[in-house]
Amino acid sequence: MPQPEIPGARPPRARTAVGAVFAAHGVASGTFATRIPWIHDRLDVGTGLLGLALACATVGAALAMPLAPRLALRYGPRAGMRLPIVWCFGTLLLPVLAPGLLWLCLALLVLGAGLGLLDVAMNAQGVEVERELGRSVMSGLHGMWSVGTLLGGAVGALTTHLELDGRLHTALVVPVLLAVLLVVNRTPDHRIAEPVEPQPHFVRPPRAVLAIGLVGLCAVFAEGASMDWSGVYLRDVTGSSPTLAAGAYTAFATTMAVARLSGDAVVRRFGAVTTVRAGGVLAVVGAAVVTAARTPSPAVAGFALVGVGIAVVVPLCFAAAGRVGDVPGRSIAGVATLAYASGLAAPALVGWIAEVSSLSFSFGLVAVLACGLVLGAGLLRTAPHTTAASPAASPPADRPRPKAGHGSEGDGRTVAHEGNASD
Repeated sequence: MPQPEIPGARPPRARTAVGAVFAAHGVASGTFATRIPWIHDRLDVGTGLLGLALACATVGAALAMPLAPRLALRYGPRAGMRLPIVWCFGTLLLPVLAPGLLWLCLALLVLGAGLGLLDVAMNAQGVEVERELGRSVMSGLHGMWSVGTLLGGAVGALTTHLELDGRLHTALVVPVLLAVLLVVNRTPDHRIAEPVEPQPHFVRPPRAVLAIGLVGLCAVFAEGASMDWSGVYLRDVTGSSPTLAAGAYTAFATTMAVARLSGDAVVRRFGAVTTVRAGGVLAVVGAAVVTAARTPSPAVAGFALVGVGIAVVVPLCFAAAGRVGDVPGRSIAGVATLAYASGLAAPALVGWIAEVSSLSFSFGLVAVLACGLVLGAGLLRTAPHTTAASPAASPPADRPRPKAGHGSEGDGRTVAHEGNASD
C-alpha cells in the first residue's frame, strides 16, 4: 500500500521541527527537576509527602497517554500535538505556584497529563519522519530531548546559584517553550482513517508491545529516580551546596545527551542486545556508587554512569514499538504508558522508601531494576510485524528502503536496533 508523502513538509524540515518539540519537552522536564529541591524547601514537607505529590504526575500521565493516538486519529497528527504543547508548557508554572501540598498534588496531576500526551504525540511523529527519510532518526531525536533537559538543568542550576525565585525562573521559561508552536506546521500530518466501529478508550497492548515496554520500564525508572532525586540526594545525603546539588542533575543529563547522540554508532557497531546489556551493567554500577556515596564527587559520578547506561534503551524501545501494528501512536502509547508511568512512579517510590529507611538505601532499588536491562536485552533483538505489509511496517535499516511516498513490503524480520541506526 503506498505511503503518502508528508503533507506540506519535506522530511528533513519535518525532522528538524519534531526535534525542536523533543528539545522543548526536555527543557520543561529539566526546568521542573531542578526546582524540586526549591519546592521541597518552600512547602517544608517530608520526603514521603513529596514523593506522594510526585506520584500524582504518574496518575496524570498514565491516564492521558492512551488518549494521544485518539486525538491524532480524530484531528490529525499536527492538531493532536498542538493541544499537548499548550497543555504541557502552559501548566509548567503550576507546581512552583502551589501554596500547599494538596495544591501541589493537583498541579502535578495536570502537568503530568500534559507531559504524557506530548510524549506520545512527538514520538509518533518521530516514527513517521523516520519512515519518510528511510533511515533511523529516533535516537537522534531522543538525543535532542536530552540536550533539552541539559539546557533546562543548566539554566536551573544557574538560577539556583543566583538565588532567583523559582516562580520567576519558571515564568521566564514558559513563553520560550510555547514558541515551539511555530514549527508544528512542518511536522508530518499523515491521517489514518478512523475505524468504522467505535473503539474503546483503553485497549490492552499486544504481548510484543508489553515485552518492549518492560525493558523500557527498567530504564525509565532509573531515569525518573535520578532526574527528580539527584539534587535532593546530594544536598541531604552528601551535604553539598544547593548549586552543586542542582548540578548533579546537569551531570546526569549531560551524559545521557552525549550517549544518545553517539548511540547510533555504538548500536551499529555492537548491536542492540550487546549495547543494552553493557549499558545495564554501567547503570547497575552507577546506582551502586550512588547508594554508597557519602560525599558529592562519587555521587555525581554515579548519576553520570546511570545516565550513560540507560541512554539508548528508550529510543530502541520506541523505534521497535512504532513498527508494531497499523497505528504507530497506539503501540508507542502502550510502551510509553508502561515505561513512563514507571518513570513517574519512581520518584514517589524512592521518596516512600527514603521515609521508612534512607534515601541512599532507596537507590538500591534502582540498581536492582537496572539488572533487568542486562537480563531483558534479548527482547530487543527483534520487533515483530503484526501487519507485514501495512503502512506502519518499516523495512530493516541495513536493507535498501523505498523512496518517500512508496510503500514497502515487510518480511517479518525487523531488528530492533535497526530503528536506531546512524543518521
